[in-house]
Amino acid sequence: MIADLRERILKGFGFFGPLGKAVQNWLGQIEAAGGPGATKLKVFLNGTWFGHPLHPAVTNVALGAWSGSVLLDLADGVRGGELGRAADLLVALGCAGGVGAAASGLADWQDQEGDQRDVGTAHAIINSSALLLFSTSLALRLKGSRGPAFGLSLLGLGAAGAGAYLGGHLVFRLGTSVNRNAFTSGPDGWRAVADESEVAEGAQVRKQVGDNQVLLTRLDGEFCAVSAVCSHAGGPLDELPIEGGQVHCPRHGSSFAVRSGRVTHGPATAAIPAFDVRIREGKVEIRRLPS
Repeated sequence: MIADLRERILKGFGFFGPLGKAVQNWLGQIEAAGGPGATKLKVFLNGTWFGHPLHPAVTNVALGAWSGSVLLDLADGVRGGELGRAADLLVALGCAGGVGAAASGLADWQDQEGDQRDVGTAHAIINSSALLLFSTSLALRLKGSRGPAFGLSLLGLGAAGAGAYLGGHLVFRLGTSVNRNAFTSGPDGWRAVADESEVAEGAQVRKQVGDNQVLLTRLDGEFCAVSAVCSHAGGPLDELPIEGGQVHCPRHGSSFAVRSGRVTHGPATAAIPAFDVRIREGKVEIRRLPS
């Protein structure tokens, strides 16, 4: 029932698609105008340095603080006593966390397409409404209008809950920000995957090995093997030239070290699988390294 309501709402508001595309184009222009500094800021907000998408962690600050503020207001009876003043502080903390959540979410959403972009647009509008409601509540609290402030907090918490529901849909139904190599494994033992002569210096040889798409190459005579699938959004890592010992994703610019799979440039936050390599009787053999 809830899922049907969600789909009716998303289909009923046909402006989500055009609006999302327009905002993404605008953000792309801002990043291009800002140069390397703007790109570094986006990658920071993606959470590459964190080894995990930053957005989910920051949203917990806002949701936790706002939820706590409502409980304290109820315990205080909306009188403005010590518990009420503590609620005010939590509202302020939640607003600060909401700004961080909005910035990091926008950085992630900038790379989304199709249904992910459209649902993300609705998610952003609802959560921005929650932030606006709580910010107004905070302003009213500072003026002493506690009754209306509490009412706005209740509305804001309801909006934040609806936004969180759509956030869950983005991750658990549409797979947004999920590591694209999370469900691959092996081979645990050595497996021959190519002839030694097939992997020339600087070559990019793509092989299907079990449930892995593997990129084989040779750097300064050393054979290397990593996943051919970008962990960020599943882009192909064998389409752009290897430079500086790194493979590059053509979709959003993520880069990974060929020898270790380590992320060297975001927006990706998860390393790609790397493989041990050896040469036996003219064959290239690989096995999965522990992650």
